[in-house]
Amino acid sequence: MEEFSRMISDALKLPEHRVQNTLKLLLDGATIPFISRYRKEATGGMDEVQISEINARYEKLCELAKRKETILSTIGELGKLTPELSKRIADCWEGTELEDIYLPYKPKRKTRAEIARQKGLEPLAVLLLMQRENNLAAKARAFVKGDVKDEEDALKGARDIIAEQVNEDERARNQIRRQFERQGVITAKVVKGKEGDEAAAKYRDYFDFSEPLKRCTSHRLLAIRRGEKEGILKVSITPADETECGERLERLFVKTNNECAHQVAEAVNDAYKRLLKPSIETEYAAISKEKADDEAIRVFAGNLRQLLLAPPLGQKRVMGIDPGFRTGCKVVCLDAQGTLLHNEAIYPHPPKSEYKQAARKLTQLVEQYKIEAIAIGNGTASRETEQFVTSQRYDREIQVFVVSEDGASIYSASKTAREEFPGYDVTVRGAVSIGRRLIDPLAELVKIDPKSIGVGQYQHDVDQSKLKASLDQTVESCVNLVGVNVNTASKHLLTYVSGLGAALAQNIVDYRTENGAFRSRRELLKVPRMGAKAFEQCAGFLRIPGAENPLDNSAVHPESYSVVERMAKDLGCSVTDLIKNKELRSRIKIENYITDSVGLPTLTDIMQELDKPGRDPRRKIEMFEFDKNVRTLDDLQEGMELPGIVTNITNFGCFVDIGIKENGLVHVSQLADRFISDPSTVVSIHQHVRVRVMSIDRERKRIQLTMKGLN
Repeated sequence: MEEFSRMISDALKLPEHRVQNTLKLLLDGATIPFISRYRKEATGGMDEVQISEINARYEKLCELAKRKETILSTIGELGKLTPELSKRIADCWEGTELEDIYLPYKPKRKTRAEIARQKGLEPLAVLLLMQRENNLAAKARAFVKGDVKDEEDALKGARDIIAEQVNEDERARNQIRRQFERQGVITAKVVKGKEGDEAAAKYRDYFDFSEPLKRCTSHRLLAIRRGEKEGILKVSITPADETECGERLERLFVKTNNECAHQVAEAVNDAYKRLLKPSIETEYAAISKEKADDEAIRVFAGNLRQLLLAPPLGQKRVMGIDPGFRTGCKVVCLDAQGTLLHNEAIYPHPPKSEYKQAARKLTQLVEQYKIEAIAIGNGTASRETEQFVTSQRYDREIQVFVVSEDGASIYSASKTAREEFPGYDVTVRGAVSIGRRLIDPLAELVKIDPKSIGVGQYQHDVDQSKLKASLDQTVESCVNLVGVNVNTASKHLLTYVSGLGAALAQNIVDYRTENGAFRSRRELLKVPRMGAKAFEQCAGFLRIPGAENPLDNSAVHPESYSVVERMAKDLGCSVTDLIKNKELRSRIKIENYITDSVGLPTLTDIMQELDKPGRDPRRKIEMFEFDKNVRTLDDLQEGMELPGIVTNITNFGCFVDIGIKENGLVHVSQLADRFISDPSTVVSIHQHVRVRVMSIDRERKRIQLTMKGLN
């Protein structure tokens, strides 16, 4: 681990002992949220991003170490492992270089070079490479025997051997890599005969496309690769000047100007076209795709984080409405904890148009179930339903919100929804999900596969295992940042709490069902399979409102309770008094409580938590209203200024809901009156913005918007 710590420290420019401490905590089973929040002394206050990067690099180095073992074993079995080669492999920690070292020894299919060797032509190849022979015909004639038909057949076999050696030469491969790095151009062309296909229309921009690879943005590259996968586009990566590639290789291998040198030059040219170029092109296709994946995953994770941390309405009695025309609007009434109290359908819109009956039922339900807010899904008939709901008179003030229903249909048909509502159909479950998203977006959205929430770009085209790991980590980070009420949280929400997982989450729910609400954090140790390690990892993130010890409803970890109790004792008051009285807290000198295990970072966090125990880091929810005159694409005119809600952010701009079915695009160049490289620095998911309509493509249903001069 020490060697890995040193390498990671050098790569990330972090103190080696901090990296070593972090790795030790990770290997001991500590989670990233726990380390980031409760082990700041050990890490020097590293955030989750830095700890994640250390973890990722450590895992890569472990994979590389395993690969080296395989390579050493394979070469050893061939009897070709020299002490020098063994040392070189042991000292190598760069994947591409390691594979280059291994390439000459790698088991291959029956290559042209191998066939030539079996014909006994390797000595002729060696002779050609020496480039000293002036009577080549005579030398080649000596090899015409057995399967070798004539002199040309002998020379061809020798060239095949040389071509393979050129391909396996590290200097040659690095020369071509440098050309791809500096001059690589990605080209896309439409496959012949596919031009008129309906599926090909969305790739029209790439029918004859060429751009330097290093300038090709992630969204363009992923779009091109998707087109290639669907059989619409033919894609290649080549150096801009291939002549230079050939010249560089010749300078490495061609040393004279005789017959042998001409044969070597021919072999070098063949090696480039047949072996080296396809190999390095595949390598750079993979490298560029990995970079594009990483960028797309970064954008997706950032969007998901903003969505999960969207402002909650809080514990209020909510009516959820899944709007519709023909099938009616499914209405559900929920209590402040999101428990389903009632459901039924109303039909205020055509074709049934039971407006008066629907209005009566709506006001009756609001009164009967003491509804405080109404959540309306933003799908079909959303605007019409919003107008219907807001035009009614109620016996109390009612807040009305339009809520994104992305993924609600996925949830309503899922195993999770069936477990929660076994006796209800998918429409009821969908309406419940819409209502609960208003009460607490985080608690509800964790039940849905993040890929179904609609805030990514090309999420189905990126490395799925990487995407899942990143999104799971994002969900875990958000859940632990906010904290979880252990007495009301669902199994699915508890699953993401540091140190728990699915089995312990289920055990907590089962214990709660059998024994009633938890009265203290210490009681968690009675949950089956809740050991000391799991308790250490999860306790600080679980909240117990109304607990006898007020610290049980805070982010202060139980391991630090004694510190707070000492502070209270020194001031001659109780912990409750300490939390309630700011003047008492101002008299605390935290440096007096520093010990070998508790330093200033932990003490500072404790003081901040005592100031606002159990505080929710999310913003307060804001009311929003679309323009009443815009309901369809036909209502839009160029130059209109409209209110909108940011629904998705990509690295080429953001999409904005302006109250019609189609979202508009604000290109990155139209986000502000200054240069913007990263849209997420200007806008966030669910942000309320003002936009102006720049252009409308009614045929393709595309809307171009601008925010310049408006926000």
